[in-house]
Amino acid sequence: MTGPGAERVGVYPGSFDPVTLGHLSIMRRAARLVDRLVVGVATNSSKSPLFTLEERVATVARETAGFGRVDVVPFRGLAVTFAQEHGATAIVRGLRSATDLDYEGQMAGMNAQLAPGVETLFLLAEPALQPIASSLVRDVARLGGDISTFVTPAVREEVTVRLAQA
Repeated sequence: MTGPGAERVGVYPGSFDPVTLGHLSIMRRAARLVDRLVVGVATNSSKSPLFTLEERVATVARETAGFGRVDVVPFRGLAVTFAQEHGATAIVRGLRSATDLDYEGQMAGMNAQLAPGVETLFLLAEPALQPIASSLVRDVARLGGDISTFVTPAVREEVTVRLAQA
């Protein structure tokens, strides 16, 4: 649906394993730009997640509860297909560095060819959050480091408990 009065829907896909303060910042900011933000928690067969898909969906839903119209749903497959299925006209992507821009720019080009009506919106990470990546958070936690400046207190506890079970 497009035109005056049409709902502006954006999607923000990712694995969010775990969801970081950087992810949450992008979600909060993106939610202000669209009428409804759909956060797609992805399954990725090339990764070995710390948390199950269901756990990641529940965690992101809890952490975004105060962000306005944010729906959190699992997905598999192409992000651009996921966007179309949800009536989105924008895919939101967070950028931390020039390396991210190179990769994400290629993805945006492919998506534009697959679905010309779906734009990619790039949001720059806040400077203090630029070094944060889920993979690095997992590595720091596995090695006994303090991850409290990278994730919320609840996520820090969940990571700590999960790693203690491993």
